[in-house]
Amino acid sequence: MVDVGAARRIVAALAPAPGDRVLEIGPGRGALTQHLAGRVARLVAVELDRDLAAALRQAYAATPGVEILEADARHVEVEVLFGGRPWKALGNLPYNLTTPLLFWLLEQRPAPEVAVVMVQREVAARLAAGPGTKDFGALTVNVQAAARVERLFDVPPRAFRPAPQVVSSVVRLVPHHPAALAPGEAARLRALAQAWFGRRRQQLGRILRATPPAAEAALAASTLADHGIDLRARPEDVPVEVWLTLARRLATPG
Repeated sequence: MVDVGAARRIVAALAPAPGDRVLEIGPGRGALTQHLAGRVARLVAVELDRDLAAALRQAYAATPGVEILEADARHVEVEVLFGGRPWKALGNLPYNLTTPLLFWLLEQRPAPEVAVVMVQREVAARLAAGPGTKDFGALTVNVQAAARVERLFDVPPRAFRPAPQVVSSVVRLVPHHPAALAPGEAARLRALAQAWFGRRRQQLGRILRATPPAAEAALAASTLADHGIDLRARPEDVPVEVWLTLARRLATPG
């Protein structure tokens, strides 16, 4: 990123405070890092590229509270890193790893107080989508089940060098505290959303008839009926709140 104004807007969206602990994912050449270093109590920047990590380590060697880790962010033990204390997250997520990194962020315990991430515009649309729209899908359900999503602003290709072929968007995630689902329920939601949205062109009734076991399908149908969802509807017509109820009931039937 070479647009200083855009970098400042992204950092401002995190609302950094002097006592904060912040995890920055993929700092690259430090476009965002430079606007955070010295402003928070502790900044841990996790960079996978060895050369970039070395350059950042040298650049911030004399800056108190800044630590550069050469690692895959998904392997960082945040609870150990910050001692279980509150933390925030910031990052320009690699497009090819956006979904696993988002899931990793939201699975942390404790979850971040807030996460501000830059993703491809199409992904941002899916994250913030409402039910009944073409962008509403499994990613929407899983992320909105774990956090409130705010789509903030777009970042054009000219903000980067070299310029990418896509437009980026900045999204703020505010995880639910406490979590809306227990770990087992969250895993059940992920499997359910993947299965149903894998047949998203089909009506719910047909999906349930094709999804064993029969007892589980009957429980799902009953849950949908309790919420006024017609079985002629499709997966994208089911609000996130109903998906949460489905996950809870199907994770612990009876």
